[in-house]
Amino acid sequence: MAEPKTITTRRHRQYGTVAYRLSPAGPLVLLVTSRETRRWVIPKGWPMKGRKPHKAAAIEAFEEAGVVGRVRNKPLGTFSYAKVKPQGIMPCSVKVFPLKVREVHDEWPESGERERCWFSPEDAATLVSEPGLAELLRSFNPTRAAKAR
Repeated sequence: MAEPKTITTRRHRQYGTVAYRLSPAGPLVLLVTSRETRRWVIPKGWPMKGRKPHKAAAIEAFEEAGVVGRVRNKPLGTFSYAKVKPQGIMPCSVKVFPLKVREVHDEWPESGERERCWFSPEDAATLVSEPGLAELLRSFNPTRAAKAR
């Protein structure tokens, strides 16, 4: 089978969240499965017209994972990945914002298409495929995230 071709060399921007909550054992971060490959990922999506990046990321967290909370406007960092589409590979760069979860809904827009699960940041880092995202998760500090403005 031939390797997929790159659709474009332009890096496409996405926005995502490290949705987290605090537990007696320490912080937990939320991962969801991707719709096509069922890999563990963070909630993320494309820019939304008229929405600031951190607000678009919070909307994606609700749509993909059913969580609502306080999102900070200062990103934790950025990671890159290759989005595989039927036409080929699309290089993407994801700016990641911390979101402290206040509500977890039983039903959400993509609940029939995705699974979600809470993990320690270290465990989450071992489950994701993207090295840059794994590094963001390993270095996640809820105290620093809560102070991000």
